[in-house]
Amino acid sequence: MNEMWTATVSRAEVEDLLYHEADLLDSWRLDDWLELLTDDATYYIPPNDKPDADARYTLFTIADDIVRLRERVIRLKDPNCHAEFPPSRTRRMIGNVRITGVDGDEISAADFIIHRFRYNDLDRVFVGHYRYKLKRQGGRLKIAERRAILDEQQLGLLGSVSFIL
Repeated sequence: MNEMWTATVSRAEVEDLLYHEADLLDSWRLDDWLELLTDDATYYIPPNDKPDADARYTLFTIADDIVRLRERVIRLKDPNCHAEFPPSRTRRMIGNVRITGVDGDEISAADFIIHRFRYNDLDRVFVGHYRYKLKRQGGRLKIAERRAILDEQQLGLLGSVSFIL
């Protein structure tokens, strides 16, 4: 691991960022969540059989750049335009946070369990792990890439992923 990077960020700082992110998403504070992202951020949900795939050559569940992410947030907040009305209630558990290396951007990972409660639907549990590329901008740690990798083998059983995983 790069000595300079480990001297400028700690696991505790990464944990604070990820716990804050989870709280914002669970509280449906999506505009505040966008502030945690860099201006060139990406958000991916790759196929569970190819978690390291390149979105340019593989069909992803979600492959958003920052423009699409901002549009996604607009749709999620609009009761007339999206499947998330009324919004799902979610509760995220983040654990096993670690700094896994440095490769251009700083890379961290964490495991997640998300309980999703939705009106007139079964309660759903999403389990997997995140891979983040983080950058420091203006003295703050920000998310440059967010990859949510689901452990479930039959994604159809989870229903739609119309919220931010």
